[in-house]
Amino acid sequence: MLTGRIKQSRQLLKKSGKKVCEMQTNGPLIVAAEAIWFLILGLVLCTNAADSPVKTNAKNAYATMLYMGTPHDYEFFVAARVMMQSLIRLKVDADLVVIVSNDVPHRWKRTLNNEGVRVVSVDNIQNPYRNQANFDMRFMFTLNKIYAWSLVDYDRVVMLDADNLFLQKTDELFQCGQFCAAFINPCIFHTGLFVLQPSRETFSDLLHEIEIGRTNADGADQGFLMAYFDDLLERPLFRPPSNGSKLNGYYRLPLGYQMDASYFYLRLRWNVPCGPNSVITFPSLPRLKPWYWWSWPILPLGLSWHEQRRTTIGYGTQASILAMEGLVYLGTMLLASIVRCRILQSEKIPLFRSLVGRATCPERISYFYSVILKMTPILAMAGCFLFPFLLVPATVHPLMGWAIFLLGSVSLLVVVINFFQLPILAGMTPWLGVVGTFSVMAFPFYSNGVIRILSIVTYECLLAPFLWWAFTELTANREVTVVREPLMAWISPKAEPQSEVMKLC
Repeated sequence: MLTGRIKQSRQLLKKSGKKVCEMQTNGPLIVAAEAIWFLILGLVLCTNAADSPVKTNAKNAYATMLYMGTPHDYEFFVAARVMMQSLIRLKVDADLVVIVSNDVPHRWKRTLNNEGVRVVSVDNIQNPYRNQANFDMRFMFTLNKIYAWSLVDYDRVVMLDADNLFLQKTDELFQCGQFCAAFINPCIFHTGLFVLQPSRETFSDLLHEIEIGRTNADGADQGFLMAYFDDLLERPLFRPPSNGSKLNGYYRLPLGYQMDASYFYLRLRWNVPCGPNSVITFPSLPRLKPWYWWSWPILPLGLSWHEQRRTTIGYGTQASILAMEGLVYLGTMLLASIVRCRILQSEKIPLFRSLVGRATCPERISYFYSVILKMTPILAMAGCFLFPFLLVPATVHPLMGWAIFLLGSVSLLVVVINFFQLPILAGMTPWLGVVGTFSVMAFPFYSNGVIRILSIVTYECLLAPFLWWAFTELTANREVTVVREPLMAWISPKAEPQSEVMKLC
């Protein structure tokens, strides 16, 4: 039996609002020449959160939860902060509560307090379903969500996942009954947003059901609550009473309170006919959540979420870190170009040949050696994209993230092209292809998602022959190097003067 007691703390702080402009969902096209401009724009966008008052003696609450144990804990901490601050900006008439596990860092709790959020610390509910075949380890402590029933200070609680994007305030949800949720699947309601009436009796019963191992389809909170409230599909649709009174019983929420992001991606606009279009949810594709910079323009909603972040908690020191990365990339590209020019002026031999040294022809012309020489530049070029991608902080603004990624990849490609003496156009073709793909995806005038997808597929089909040509050019270049350099070194090993790089080595 779980014996942990809920610890509650409340801090009242004052914050002042700040008016900002509204950014469109589809952003501008980005090309290589605009990378520095986008970085400067990102620095300008990095505003800090404005101070806002904390609600006092509120009868209702919006709540979410945080726990540790996944590779993406920090990203969800940022997402929870943005969601709570967006609710403050919407002037909701409710307290804001974050249910945090006791192992959440103290500085995170302090940050939430300072931003006007009530923090409730709890013991993790150990998941009895973790040995199921279909269990996803990132859902290990999602059963902590039932602590929402223990918030008996409130008449109603709207329990939220951190990946909700609010389009307007939804205070009418507090008029719903003892339990209300939306069916985004024809037969399965979604627990990314649901309304509940806190109750010690219900809370104790939920703990008991977890202890005895009630049937749970997915081992997470959704499967458990689906089994507990198994007749919700038969309940009436929630319609808020015009007199502001609270309903009793269970209700299905209109789909507009939990609009799956796929509706947007299919049509690039909202057209949910039933209920108010209030909240967007992102229930799938964990690596394409809206706070990841690479999710836009792959999924267009990224800019909408980042606009909420820009106008609430801001970006802190991330912009300055990216500016330093940009300067390093520019310096690297300049240095590589200078070294190439000096080598070419001193002697007309490839830089790679000078660095690897010379040996007799039989020792060099082996199959294994030739494969390595052919594939090393290709792998190095792949690293030119992977390395900058990994260095960009995951939750930066997409314009900043893509700008630094493109700048970093082109600077490293310059180094690889100079080092291996590759054909310039063939070496730059993959980067140009990435820029073109980015531009096609970010094009802001598609009438719907189907046309957007067809445009991307068409572009990739047109790009494929150029990528194949670049690959054949690069491998042919290495084939010449494999045969020519050892042969020249075997014929006249003493005839050529030492290069400056050889002297350094």
